[in-house]
Amino acid sequence: MALRVTFVAAARSSPLLAERFDDDRPLDQAGWDEVLRAAGELLPLAASELRYCSPTPRSRATGDAIGFAPLVQLALRECDMGRWRGLTLGEAMAREPAAVDSWLADPRTAPHGGESLLAFITRVGGWLDTRPGGDGDRIVAVAEPSVIRAALVYALKAPPATYWNLDVRPLSTTTVTGQAGHWNLRFEGAPA
Repeated sequence: MALRVTFVAAARSSPLLAERFDDDRPLDQAGWDEVLRAAGELLPLAASELRYCSPTPRSRATGDAIGFAPLVQLALRECDMGRWRGLTLGEAMAREPAAVDSWLADPRTAPHGGESLLAFITRVGGWLDTRPGGDGDRIVAVAEPSVIRAALVYALKAPPATYWNLDVRPLSTTTVTGQAGHWNLRFEGAPA
């Protein structure tokens, strides 16, 4: 019973260096413009049997603008960053350098009082493993890049530190195929 789950990264609402932990800002004008430019290429994914999104305003707006009419999934929320919520990495580092170093080095720690990286990866992976559907069913999920990175680490059974080496760009797509506990990363498209 192989499923095909395609993740679509939500459009960005700020420049990369201004990204904040557990940020719930809506799309800005540049984000809306990006979604409208990409909508034609992403629209075929609306034919998926199941369409989901993270609960963030960016993810919901991205999915709606493309025409997915996605169902919000709380398990696809970003990592709970505790007292660092709303801070940039630089701001958290300025306030608590030892705590940030600990968090970056050990995926089991949560010095911010929120969720550890390992717990975040496990939560997102649990969502992936419990998707309903039949053989060949297609699922699309619009999510924040951090959620997609967590899903990929889980699907590939990679060490949690791999999370820091994955770069998920806004409005990019990433597909995994398989079933609970047995996922494969699928690269699509071929050179012309």
